[in-house]
Amino acid sequence: MAVYQHTIEVATDGRSTVDISNQVQAIVSRSDIESGICQVFVQHTSASLMLTENADPEVRRDLEVFMSRAVPDGDSIYRHTMEGPDDMSAHVRSVLTQSGLSVPVGDGRCLLGTWQGIYLWEHRTTGHNRCMVVTVIGE
Repeated sequence: MAVYQHTIEVATDGRSTVDISNQVQAIVSRSDIESGICQVFVQHTSASLMLTENADPEVRRDLEVFMSRAVPDGDSIYRHTMEGPDDMSAHVRSVLTQSGLSVPVGDGRCLLGTWQGIYLWEHRTTGHNRCMVVTVIGE
């Protein structure tokens, strides 16, 4: 059993999604692991990861519209507003989504479906530098 770990840093432009599929795939390739699991973890509490459609950007736009309705910025129920009206809503969005995801590895690559991509989802309205740990385990 082998383990390979690498960190990715991505600068976001504020609330949006960033396709990190190629960066993750490159790490898996460098790992020399042919079969196993790739685990990605975002080290932040106001951003998350998602595995979703990579062909039509409207899917990600629609997810953002849904999330904006479900978790509005500046809601009066929030007490944690230290960093502005998007502070607590970003934390709620992160809790409702996922901070880590796993993808099977085969033939030295992530076995993503034809229409799947791995995305960092920034929940703050201003840009941030986000770090993700990619761990590849297998043989």
